[in-house]
Amino acid sequence: MSTATSPTLLPDPTFYPSPRLAAQAPPEKLAYVVTIRPEGSGRPDALAVVDVDPASREYGRIVGRLEMPNVGDELHHFGWNACSSALCPYAPHPHVERRFLIVPGLRSSRIYVVDTKPDPRRPHIVKVFEPDEVARKTGYTRPHTVHCGPEGIYLTALGNREGKGPGGVFLLDHDTFEIKGAWERDRGPQYLAYDAWWHLTQDVMLTSEWGTPDLVESGLIPQALMEKRYGHQIHVWDLRRRKHVKALSVGDDDQMVLELRPAHDPNKSYGFVGVVISLKDLSSSVWLWHRTDGDWAIEKVLEIPAEPADPELLPPALKPFSAVPPLVTDIDLSIDDRFLYVSCWGTGEMRQYDVRDPFHPKLTGSVHLGGIVRHTAHPKSGPLNGGPQMVEVSRDGKRVYFTNSLYIPWDVQFYPEGIKGWMVKLDVKPEGGISVNPDFFLEFTDERPHQVRLQGGDASSDSYCFP
Repeated sequence: MSTATSPTLLPDPTFYPSPRLAAQAPPEKLAYVVTIRPEGSGRPDALAVVDVDPASREYGRIVGRLEMPNVGDELHHFGWNACSSALCPYAPHPHVERRFLIVPGLRSSRIYVVDTKPDPRRPHIVKVFEPDEVARKTGYTRPHTVHCGPEGIYLTALGNREGKGPGGVFLLDHDTFEIKGAWERDRGPQYLAYDAWWHLTQDVMLTSEWGTPDLVESGLIPQALMEKRYGHQIHVWDLRRRKHVKALSVGDDDQMVLELRPAHDPNKSYGFVGVVISLKDLSSSVWLWHRTDGDWAIEKVLEIPAEPADPELLPPALKPFSAVPPLVTDIDLSIDDRFLYVSCWGTGEMRQYDVRDPFHPKLTGSVHLGGIVRHTAHPKSGPLNGGPQMVEVSRDGKRVYFTNSLYIPWDVQFYPEGIKGWMVKLDVKPEGGISVNPDFFLEFTDERPHQVRLQGGDASSDSYCFP
């Protein structure tokens, strides 16, 4: 079967030139969710198709499933082959179709190309990149995040062939999906990698930092954390020249600078990034990068404190501290740039902030589900473990979905009883405020859900070139 995309006469109807028009898109009816198997299960990871249409008889159920042909991939942050960036004036691919999901295995370094047509409930694999080919053509391993962009399909990678650094970015061709090679031409001081996003109309890319594979694949290493060896910077790049411009540090005490969420409005020059933990007090934080007088800067705009807790209720790694850290592991920004969602995986809280003034966010909503100590239940469940982790917002901003598993080696450290997987939905009030949808609760019996992608696009899939 050919893996090349077929050009269309008109742009894909799920592409929108502006975030304003994207927010008027019809509601999603399906969600694609990667699920992972705990080590030792002997079974492969999968891509689940979930019915999210309230009018459907199968609402809230898995209605399709694709099991991978290999065991031990640890599927992670997958994404669409094409999105609204295809409508940018200088983009050379206005007639590709949002059809394929690019699904990387963080542990295996294998990459799957999955076709969602002709039946979106029955996705099927059309191409597989084996780890040796990825390493040989890019110099990288452990692919982490996928974004569709101007030069191709961008994938970040945590490390090199030996499982150390540097990590970076590489490209797949839009049409053939062939590996084009490493993206960077002038890396500068950048060494650690995690996420990548951009301000397309300003020719600016941003990348963030977690750790090299040898620092993350066996779980969080306390000594490395205390030695401040995890990421504490974001990097500013010249997108067209592929050249490093500037490193912006959050300070050595703030470790693991993860998800990047730039403003969707292409006229804005700012964005948010979440920081997992502070060595000073176990707090988490959200920082704002912005451009002022032609130069880039970063500053803390949110801090979420750790919560005191009985050591008897804590996993071994946290007992000496008598506290639960929030562990902000994901954030997401609504397409209208109004609400920022912050996942606190440790305390089991999802927070909503009004960020119309990005320098002064205001807390407008909060719900609890799961948590290391709380184990807060859903209306349709008993006590839950895990906590809000990967979060996705619908294009119209009215619905928020999230799952509860982070990464197998880290799940074990913070939830040693073993995470029982679930996916939930929040309803969003127009003026601000969130509530748990009482009718949507999807429980996974022997696998853990991670990243969510919504049919037709979502708040973290697309970037735009028109205001």
